[in-house]
Amino acid sequence: MGKTKSVFICQKCGAESAKWIGRCPSCGEWNSYTEEIIHKEQNSTTKIPHNYSEQTKQKPVLIEQVVATDEKRIDTSSSEFNRVLGGGLVKGSLVLIGGEPGIGKSTLVLQVALRMKGKRILYASGEESTNQIKMRSDRIQQPESECYVVSETSLEQIFVHIKNTQPDIVIVDSIQTISTETIDSSPGSITQVRECAIALLRFAKETGIPVILIGHINKDGNIAGPKVLEHIVDTVLQFEGDRHYMYRILRANKNRFGSTDELAIFEMNNYGLREVVNPSELLLSHAQEALSGIAVSAAIEGVRPFLIEVQALVSTAAYGTPQRSSTGFDTRRLNMLLAVIEKRAGFKLAQKDVFINIAGGLKVNDPCIDLSILAAVLSSNLDIAIEKSTCMAGEVGLSGEIRPISRIEQRIKEAEKLGFNKIIIPEYNFKQLTRKETTIEIVNVKRIEDAFRNLFG
Repeated sequence: MGKTKSVFICQKCGAESAKWIGRCPSCGEWNSYTEEIIHKEQNSTTKIPHNYSEQTKQKPVLIEQVVATDEKRIDTSSSEFNRVLGGGLVKGSLVLIGGEPGIGKSTLVLQVALRMKGKRILYASGEESTNQIKMRSDRIQQPESECYVVSETSLEQIFVHIKNTQPDIVIVDSIQTISTETIDSSPGSITQVRECAIALLRFAKETGIPVILIGHINKDGNIAGPKVLEHIVDTVLQFEGDRHYMYRILRANKNRFGSTDELAIFEMNNYGLREVVNPSELLLSHAQEALSGIAVSAAIEGVRPFLIEVQALVSTAAYGTPQRSSTGFDTRRLNMLLAVIEKRAGFKLAQKDVFINIAGGLKVNDPCIDLSILAAVLSSNLDIAIEKSTCMAGEVGLSGEIRPISRIEQRIKEAEKLGFNKIIIPEYNFKQLTRKETTIEIVNVKRIEDAFRNLFG
């Protein structure tokens, strides 16, 4: 056996040190260094079986001589999954899907694997037995497909299974449970995750077989393991949502073969994940009567426009100190907007509790919902309902002006398609419209006072 050496590795950023350090000099994390034993002669990445490697000597060429060709993509039989990937699964790509425990990562990947026709798929799970995977597949109730499943945590054994089954796609669930024999550290450590990911990347590039990895996330919401893991893979997909709600959002944080602006929406039910083609109809209230504290915003997530319902509740502070709470919206931005409405519009909310909720459990980052937040707050404070056929979109500045927003025509078309009669937009966007003759009434406002006057008289 070769010589071994002991190194201390930061479990947060992957920095190495010859001795234990209380605070990492790279990322500043405390007590993150753990000792790992590494064989000196086996420092390199796990070797791939020689029959997969095609040794070709390459030489540098001028960039003008390189012939650019479109990447060949594999249809995953899921329009929403294809949308986020940029049109399909690229051959030889390494895709990482991360999300909270129990959010539905394994269900999503297994459902995609079972739907693909004419493709042989190897599903290697280090977290579940084959019986558990079979139970999930029966619940999904997908048609029969050529999907092989194996419960395995050894990377070397996974390569043996790949050699025996000759799959078109490989799925590993999850990368934190896989370990290689060349590293003595436990599965999930910085070294193990890095070495296994590099080995799977080399396998994907040399064979052209795409590999899908499932990864855990830490308490901060980031992919667990070293940051280098996200640099190694070609695509990083984040599966988001609240386990108490039925909606899930799949968005791309990194994509070497497509845009990172796309997102997919799924609905979790008893039979797996259902693709939501038109999320606007599901995110709006179907109450017969108009209620105070509710405003509809024409938002855009990625490149997809949809209408969402903003709910607000304003009440007298019961414990002396007013509370500011929001679900699906940045609390700091809420505090800023409340200061704007008090300073610029004269509404006193300093002694009142304010609660904000984005319906459906979604988290929205589009600044265009600022106007809807203020409208819902004022509607609850005055106990006056906003017309159900009215929606709005606009970013609110610190001086109380309604700032212009992007893709205004897409928002207007979405509101028009769903039967809204009126939409309130910034004045600057109204001047830039190329199509002003619409079936929906377009109201342009310059300041928040103008919008409130139009909504409440």
